[in-house]
Amino acid sequence: MYVATVPNRSSPPAILLRESFRLDGKVKNRTLANISHWPPHQIESLRHVLKGGSASGAPLPEAFHILRSQPHGHVAAVLGSLRKLQLDSILDPAPSRQRDLVIAMIVSRLIGPASKLATARALHCDTLHTSLGELLDIQSADETELYQAMDWLLARQPRIEQELAQRHFRDGGLVLYDLTSTYFEGRHCPLAKLGHSRDDKSGKLQIVFGLLTNVEGAPAAVEVFAGNTADPKTVAHQVKKLRERFGLKQVVLVGDRGMLTSARIREDLPQSHGIEWISALRANQIQKLAQDGVLQMSLFDKTDLVEIAHPDFPGERLIACYNPLLAEERARKRPDLLAATEKQLEKIAAATKRTKRPLRGKQNIGLRAGKILNRYKMGKHFQLRIEEDSFHYERKTANIEREESLDGIYVIRTNVKADGLNRTQVVASYKNLSGVERAFRSLKTVDLHVRPIHHRLPDRVRAHILLCMLAYYVEWHMRRLLAPILFDDHDPAHAQAARASIVSPAQRSAAATRKARTKKTDDGLAVHSFQSLLRDLATIVNNRVQPNDKNIPTFNMLTTATSLQQKALNLLGVALPASRV
Repeated sequence: MYVATVPNRSSPPAILLRESFRLDGKVKNRTLANISHWPPHQIESLRHVLKGGSASGAPLPEAFHILRSQPHGHVAAVLGSLRKLQLDSILDPAPSRQRDLVIAMIVSRLIGPASKLATARALHCDTLHTSLGELLDIQSADETELYQAMDWLLARQPRIEQELAQRHFRDGGLVLYDLTSTYFEGRHCPLAKLGHSRDDKSGKLQIVFGLLTNVEGAPAAVEVFAGNTADPKTVAHQVKKLRERFGLKQVVLVGDRGMLTSARIREDLPQSHGIEWISALRANQIQKLAQDGVLQMSLFDKTDLVEIAHPDFPGERLIACYNPLLAEERARKRPDLLAATEKQLEKIAAATKRTKRPLRGKQNIGLRAGKILNRYKMGKHFQLRIEEDSFHYERKTANIEREESLDGIYVIRTNVKADGLNRTQVVASYKNLSGVERAFRSLKTVDLHVRPIHHRLPDRVRAHILLCMLAYYVEWHMRRLLAPILFDDHDPAHAQAARASIVSPAQRSAAATRKARTKKTDDGLAVHSFQSLLRDLATIVNNRVQPNDKNIPTFNMLTTATSLQQKALNLLGVALPASRV
């Protein structure tokens, strides 16, 4: 490019910014801009810059100062995705500072999970470390404002969940429900109780929360319970929510065997409610089927899935499945667990026989034995005899053999008629609970880090869990769009087609296997995890640049996106803003 002065008869000459190019072997010129209206000193500065200098005449590296650099690309990707989902309007149709603060907490949960205090510091103009606070114009927020915004959000939870349910649930469709627990920091929240820990933190207080998703795993509602709440006790709340709040007259609720028990099915899911269900039988119920001759290994000689019936389950369909790989795994693990249990029980027996400070008392011996049996989950396979001064144990051989004969077998139960869902669809629906488990992994450990939880007020805990659920809602949609450049399988239809049977383990598509092996996409781009891609996008930085020449105003300049970064933004449908003054 160069600056050309073109005579203009009796008028002042025209000052044009031009560039040269070659066309058909000939050098051509074209005008990019008419800068005749510029002051003379700016025109001379531009001439100097185009010749390799700076506007001030100083070397280029000394002609500019970068006042501040804010990681921006990951913020733009997440915030842009949130807005494309219209989640801001779902939070509240009317713009407000409270809504912006909630959006900031949702985005922060994805790009850098932290406490509310740390989140507030990351937004403040003096301590920010991304462009999020500037984009939402909340650079003066403090943690008190964030807590108030959480209270504002919780009051809107019923309406938010209702709108998400309208998007993802439909009459006659499937709704998946599962529970998890997460341990708690502190001792002052009424919701924090000792209970069955899924995190192997039995000595810590915890809370329990349940998630409702559609069949694909998109979350629509979450509810928090006290940490000592039993899984089946939460079912009635979800049934009421589906029927009364979401207005679903006919739906199929899918839950695991520990939640949709026979008692819950009988009391909370009567036929008159219009809610059908899919669950599974417990191990003792499966053994009863085998003892009664209804369930035999010969049923699986030619197939791995068969439908049976039993008078204990009137009006229900029982679909028995046999997975040889699962059978092999259980047969491998059981002897190791039995041996490990015996080794620890033998130590207790030895402690009762030692001469120095022997272990005494039924209660003391029983407590130690109980800890061992709970650790290895082998209590059903051992017969214990505890006396005041002795301890004996032996294996329940018949019980072990009975369980071994049923290795690899599980039974799905449902009241959905065959003309509603065939047996393959019933099994597939139950297996879709893995999508809820995937959500829990993301919420608790992989991406969103719901813990540690320090809030003392029950409503603040509920609001915190809701924020995390909304963040996962954004992540779930982003992952689906970004799947071609993530390790996620981006060709699920071919993966399903490659599966020999719905009972057999899930398969990855050939394209996903190739992507995982080469660590490259088919067009040669590096493959990422979701978090590493966000870190890559964070290297797109918004720089605030101050020229030394005071006649040139301060301006913002974004890092140029790499091919991979641009691919990610294109997949999300998010455009970066142009550099601005």
